[in-house]
Amino acid sequence: MREMSDASALPFVAEMPARTAKVATTRLDGHPHRPHVAPVWVAVDGEEIVFNTAVDTLKGRTLRRDPRISIRVDDDHPPFSFVIIEGEAMLSDDLTEVRHWAGVIGGRYMGEDRTEEFRDRNGVPGELLVRVPPSKIIAVRDTAD
Repeated sequence: MREMSDASALPFVAEMPARTAKVATTRLDGHPHRPHVAPVWVAVDGEEIVFNTAVDTLKGRTLRRDPRISIRVDDDHPPFSFVIIEGEAMLSDDLTEVRHWAGVIGGRYMGEDRTEEFRDRNGVPGELLVRVPPSKIIAVRDTAD
């Protein structure tokens, strides 16, 4: 097991094939042992993790109330690696941005030939673009070695 540098963490998140991330947000009661955890598709934009979510999902409602977020991406194949990114989410409902990233993210996970399909499906009013600049990164490579 060895730590990854912060500089290696975002490239790990961006590696292909794309891995589903797990996003943890703080529930309304703020209880530290009851975070809301949900799977999301992500992309990397410069130094930020980006993903889409609907305004009315639990994630969307929670992040509007409390922007604190933790994102974990795992390589679940031996020897196993992971990156955890903590930060404060910035939300945008700018339809141009939402549509662009819905296409990029959908194409990343489902194939570039489906980029337009996901742009049209997820880049609509009522969707948000979530940007997370890391404030803390925990990254470990080859945990089983």
